[in-house]
Amino acid sequence: MVQTQLMGRGIKNDRILSAFREIPRDMFVPDDFKLHSYADFPLSIACGQTISQPYIIAFMIQIVDVTDQDKVLEIGTGSGYQTAILSMLAKEVYSVERIQELSLGAKRVLKKLDINNVHFRVGDGTRGWEKAYPKCEEFDKIIVSAGSPSIPESLLQQLADNGKLIIPSGTQEMQALEMITRKGDQYIKESFGKCTFVPLIGEQGW
Repeated sequence: MVQTQLMGRGIKNDRILSAFREIPRDMFVPDDFKLHSYADFPLSIACGQTISQPYIIAFMIQIVDVTDQDKVLEIGTGSGYQTAILSMLAKEVYSVERIQELSLGAKRVLKKLDINNVHFRVGDGTRGWEKAYPKCEEFDKIIVSAGSPSIPESLLQQLADNGKLIIPSGTQEMQALEMITRKGDQYIKESFGKCTFVPLIGEQGW
């Protein structure tokens, strides 16, 4: 997986490659799909959601350049696989999931892996970490793992100066992968091609 799907497609960050080698993706995949755990396509998980293909996870993390000093806000815990990858790269990860069953399942797997720098929240991901514990008002990086009709204002407000937010934005059928970099009061947008994610459900999403 690392050699063909990641390195072979332009993922060059050694820390990202090391994290993908260390985190066993099969632990996050339902039994019916175990044989495809390391395949280069999304897989179904519980509650009608998906675990993204390894490449797109690595690509998004490489674009925003997660460092070991970053506080990262993840919108869409899902299976917890990306959460686990981020935990190897960031100082702290704050992960929001609207479906309690998924959040609890991810928490159990990360506990088995002895990962201790992740904070979980069940709630509206479009609102980010508002009024959640432990308190954190801004993040160096924000990664949204669901497609939104636009970029939620609450997430922009929680982005630290010089921070980066990456989000699929567009219709429910097709989105553009967009990165927002905050420079003071300015938000600079870059686009990285088309993609398709499950819908971001919430007050500022679908």
